[in-house]
Amino acid sequence: MAKKRRKLNKSFERNIDSSKKNIELILAKIFDINDEEIQKEYMSAFSFVVSLFDLLKNDYELVGFTEESETLMKNYKEAFARFESEHEI
Repeated sequence: MAKKRRKLNKSFERNIDSSKKNIELILAKIFDINDEEIQKEYMSAFSFVVSLFDLLKNDYELVGFTEESETLMKNYKEAFARFESEHEI
């Protein structure tokens, strides 16, 4: 039986690329923090956002665009917005 092809979505791929750049920017800002305690606190809080992004990206690469993809993107964006509102960076 032939392997089922993944469904792709260009707009969703642009959202993933944009999200990746946002994560890289926040990580760079966190690594620029001189106070080690504060840096650890920010990394700890941001690790949840990064893990949601990794889940989203891996799901899209393996399965393709599905309803689940939209839910994962929504969860990621909400977590990112929550991080930004709770942590001034």
